[in-house]
Amino acid sequence: MPEISVVKNLPDVSFIDGATVEDIRGEMVADYEAFMSQATGRPLTLDRASPHRMELYAAAAQIYHALQYIDRAGKQNLLKYSYSKFLDHLAAFKGLTREPEAAATTTLRFTLSAEREAATGIPVGTRAAVPDWSVYFATTQYMEIPAGAMSVDVPAACTMTGEAGNRLAVGELSKLVDPIPYMASVSNITVTAGGAEVESDDHLAERVYLFPGSYSTAGPEANYKYHAKKFNVNVGDVVVVSDQAAGTVDLYFLMTDGSKPPEEMITGLENYLRDNNIRPMTDLVRVAAPAEVEYSIDLTYYINRSDSNRAVDIQTAVAAAVGQYTAWQRAIGRDINPSKLGEMVMAAGAKRVEMAAPVHQIVGAKSVAVLTGQAVRYGGLEDD
Repeated sequence: MPEISVVKNLPDVSFIDGATVEDIRGEMVADYEAFMSQATGRPLTLDRASPHRMELYAAAAQIYHALQYIDRAGKQNLLKYSYSKFLDHLAAFKGLTREPEAAATTTLRFTLSAEREAATGIPVGTRAAVPDWSVYFATTQYMEIPAGAMSVDVPAACTMTGEAGNRLAVGELSKLVDPIPYMASVSNITVTAGGAEVESDDHLAERVYLFPGSYSTAGPEANYKYHAKKFNVNVGDVVVVSDQAAGTVDLYFLMTDGSKPPEEMITGLENYLRDNNIRPMTDLVRVAAPAEVEYSIDLTYYINRSDSNRAVDIQTAVAAAVGQYTAWQRAIGRDINPSKLGEMVMAAGAKRVEMAAPVHQIVGAKSVAVLTGQAVRYGGLEDD
């Protein structure tokens, strides 16, 4: 579960004591009636259609709008509510800034048509593309194929920032855009990864929450989580397992969409965390994707006959609930919990649920449940 959920689940607060527009209308009418009664010496009660009442209602609406701005201004100082540029300023108190867009990276292998007696240079910016020429990657370092060798591996980055360059399979970048003499082929040897959109509010808020753990060189679990989130905004669920006797720290993570991280991302994060400015000298940091524990969903649900007018809406809500369950279930170390699924389907409006799968299964601290298939059937209406 994301660490920021601790903050997001705090009780709501109001800087205007929860005042509503109806409260303000009532107070203004009562004050007006009391003042006029005192001034004239005669009791006064405004009719519902009184022009004075309408004027007070109009003023109350404006006052309520002003109070809403006051309430919002106060809440922007609280991590639970802060968003957009307000959150940027809140993060600045911690010395943090929102991470910008990042380009996906990979490793390109350039291969000659035959061995040569001289070195063959690969200039910085040499591009490779997918077969339909929609995505391009360019080398980020100058490299050479030594004399007598056939190939060299060169780091490369997508020419577009954002997630567009992610998850290209090995070998998909196969078109050499910038010709190099004697070069027979180019191909990515790792799945492309690391491309990210501008950091989201939720991700930045979580880094703000985790930031106090970064005051010392890693070691604390919160600090490793903080640095993992800082490495790339697409890093989602993170679990840290420390063995003090062995001096090892194992970090397991998923992407923000719940998917398994590609090897390029795992290697990059491991190298990042092994920096001496991040980890204690005695820690051996190892990064990996969690092991996967498979499960499936097989259920039939029924709807009360008295809810027949809402049957279509309930079926839509049940489908959404199943999707929410699979997202909830995909957290590292979370046991497979069929009771949670049944609860969510019932909350969506089902009368009852017959569930063949999943069954309860313990998922280890270093593992994550992964859905392999689902069958969700509507069994029809039943008497209440």
